[in-house]
Amino acid sequence: MKFDAVYYEPDSLSYELGKQLKTKFADLPWIPVDSHNSIKEMREKENSEFGKMKRNLIIGIRKTHKYVENHKVSDYLVPYTSSGCTAMCLYCYLVCNYNKCAYLRLFVNREQMLDRLIKKGAASDKPLTFEIGSNSDLVLENTITGNLQYTISRFTEEGTGSLTFPTKFDMVDSLLNLPHRGKVIFRMSVNPQPIINRVELGTSDLNSRIKAVNSMCEAGYPCGLLIAPVILTDGWKAMYTELLEQLRAGLTKKMQKQMFLEIIMMTYSYIHRAINSEAFPNAPDLYDRQLMTGRGRGRYCYKPEARAEAEEYLRSEVKRVLGDVKILYIS
Repeated sequence: MKFDAVYYEPDSLSYELGKQLKTKFADLPWIPVDSHNSIKEMREKENSEFGKMKRNLIIGIRKTHKYVENHKVSDYLVPYTSSGCTAMCLYCYLVCNYNKCAYLRLFVNREQMLDRLIKKGAASDKPLTFEIGSNSDLVLENTITGNLQYTISRFTEEGTGSLTFPTKFDMVDSLLNLPHRGKVIFRMSVNPQPIINRVELGTSDLNSRIKAVNSMCEAGYPCGLLIAPVILTDGWKAMYTELLEQLRAGLTKKMQKQMFLEIIMMTYSYIHRAINSEAFPNAPDLYDRQLMTGRGRGRYCYKPEARAEAEEYLRSEVKRVLGDVKILYIS
């Protein structure tokens, strides 16, 4: 992964990971900032600079540690070792939170964050599942920091309950031989290849994702798939049927037997439209006036009748193509 510059909070260099990153990227310009959350130079850039902004790496200390209750695949969403991403998915929900500043931020106080998580699990009267990948793609981040090796190895020894994270990337080789003891739930996000090509810019292709989740399953990790986000573009039914058929052909029998599915419909926003129209003028417009309606401040989702049709179709096709695979939810 190539970056143009590093913006960093000076105090981050007092942490072991900060020192490692300083050495790793010693050949880049290092620009001190008061806060990773408020870089004036970045905020003032035009939307058209969105792609170039993602070529900068931001290093800081995570100060927000609020756990958010979750009732899907985890008990809590946990702020963890990164936020943002180098990929440029045109629907990325992080853009809603960070606007054009949805670049990759690394937080060096990983010991503090994992200490807190382990303590939270130990205080519970039941095993908890912690989602640690809701703010970033940890498989991508791991290629820079090695944080997944650190986290999985230490949590396996000290933690109770489970960790989980999703990804759109295939770089999992460093995770395959870790002694995870089945306490880490790996979830691969998939979409039809034409959507990956046009919408999920900078992510791994579908075949590579399938191979990666097969490898993680073979290594003993509990694994699931997210079909996410489902985009109701022209020809969507044929594309998602083809996706399911590719999964049936490409996933190992072991993976098909033990996996679960999450299906998530796309949410879009005014912010996405503004950034995408300027940064990616040749990209498809994901807003569909006929199918979408307002959902809160400046956001759009599919109308109830469109969602109902999509859910009925996907449930039927999953059953027909993949059999009795468990669908945890469709949202």
